[in-house]
Amino acid sequence: MFLVFSFLMLVLYLVKDFYFHRIRHVSLFFLFFSLGIFAHFLNSKKPLLPELKSKEVIVFKITKKLNSNEKNRRYEISAWKGKQTFLSVLSVPKSEAELNFLHYYKAEAYINRFQKPYSDFQFDYGKYLSRKDIYFQAYLPNSFQRGLRNDLSFSEEIRQKRLSTLSKIDSANLSKRTREFTKGIILADRTEMDAETVEDFTKSGLMHVLAISGSHMAIIFWLILLVLNPIFPPRFRNYKIIISLILIWAFAIFIDYGNSVVRSCIMISAYYLSVALQRKPDILHAMAVAAFGILIADTNQFFDVGFQLSFVAVFGIFWLNQPILQYLPKPKNKFQNLMVNVVSISIAAQIVTLPLVVFYFHQYSVISIVANLIVIPFSEILIIFSLLMTVLIEFSVQINWLNFIYDQLVTKALQLIHFFADLDFAFHRMIPMTLLEMAVGFVIIWFLRFAVITFSLKNVLKVSYFIILFVALRFLLNYRASQINEVLVHHYYKERIISVKTKDEVRFLMRANTNLGKVEKFVIEPYLTSRRIRKFKTEIISDDVEKIVISGKEYHLK
Repeated sequence: MFLVFSFLMLVLYLVKDFYFHRIRHVSLFFLFFSLGIFAHFLNSKKPLLPELKSKEVIVFKITKKLNSNEKNRRYEISAWKGKQTFLSVLSVPKSEAELNFLHYYKAEAYINRFQKPYSDFQFDYGKYLSRKDIYFQAYLPNSFQRGLRNDLSFSEEIRQKRLSTLSKIDSANLSKRTREFTKGIILADRTEMDAETVEDFTKSGLMHVLAISGSHMAIIFWLILLVLNPIFPPRFRNYKIIISLILIWAFAIFIDYGNSVVRSCIMISAYYLSVALQRKPDILHAMAVAAFGILIADTNQFFDVGFQLSFVAVFGIFWLNQPILQYLPKPKNKFQNLMVNVVSISIAAQIVTLPLVVFYFHQYSVISIVANLIVIPFSEILIIFSLLMTVLIEFSVQINWLNFIYDQLVTKALQLIHFFADLDFAFHRMIPMTLLEMAVGFVIIWFLRFAVITFSLKNVLKVSYFIILFVALRFLLNYRASQINEVLVHHYYKERIISVKTKDEVRFLMRANTNLGKVEKFVIEPYLTSRRIRKFKTEIISDDVEKIVISGKEYHLK
């Protein structure tokens, strides 16, 4: 019905009438919005799932390597039970050999469906994976059999080649942290990176340095152009652009074409094809083409955090970069121009992504803008150096003095990032943020542009009004949360934790053998964030106690 209405609106768009002409953009918006909803409806149909027992013998192949944890390596797999096919996440003990794309595997596995979280403040991992048609998780308790494949597709051969390159980096004469950093910053592989390094990047607000994104692809693109400059004279400029675009797309395919990589490649392609065709390049048009291309392939990408952050950051650069530049010193040469633009782009991207970052991750480092200004110019050197080292390692070229310099450079960079991450006063966790608060935050940023461009009373009052609205909304939500009194039973694997909330304080009741560190991270902190409070205490319950009575109601601990 909505789709029919939208096509009627399109007909109105074609009507040559003054009043209809004024709402033509609204009709196009409704048309594309409804087409998007219709496409997502078609793309969201649940596949036919097999009936699986809790323990099954399955045959499977891997489709993607995921981040490991303390005990297990994790993969996405395509599996068969008889003739039935299904997708699953698989955990394999680290004592077993690593899996690859060259083999089929057969093993006895524990399998279960993803369960819905017991409360609304828990991350719904099952829903996240269901957007990729993954509804099962499996664990291999024992070893497995393998058989060599003779039906590898072209994409699987590329993925296997990437695994081979990662393996060569693991064998390089570099420190472990340098090897993991190289795999992350060039090949988008953080699966074996230690938790301390990941936490440093997170707390310093520099996680995007490890994510292959627009800055990485732009640097690689410009590096290719620089290499091609002596080969092609100026009149063959278009050939340089086409070859460079082909090479960055080849690189994107090699590193498994993540969302941010594809987005960057499409935007760079749209921008430089406009240059090649002697058309005026437009960043908004390039961004729209990138979004359209990605969403045509998979509408579920719209709900991906990386997708949202990528496009919000690019829009932020468009929206605030030029206004910020007018307050910075005027550059006198190309180097100064580069540094000034690094500063303005970093500030613009940080400001515009702030509401989204807090909404999803409930944390923010106030030092992140300073950290980005210092680290990003340094990271550009690291990206080029890391790319060179990866190429040398791939061709089995080991230059000891170059390895030493690179190792020291990465070590110093990680130490600098650790310094910013160690400034505990700057890092704030458990920041509550609702969808409504995030929306008001974006409205503030929208009007901020006009206040920065023209610092007038009218523009400042608009920004001030929405800031006051945001503060008032936050006060009301905090007050409402403080009036909630409740008792909840939380589940963490086989453990049960009972929370008793009274006004603005919570008691967590648990057994002595409970893993407090894990419970704090996955139960206590999400709960406190959702209820917008910070005061809590833990109480240990004796193992002999199976249930407790609170306000006349029984709550079981087993």
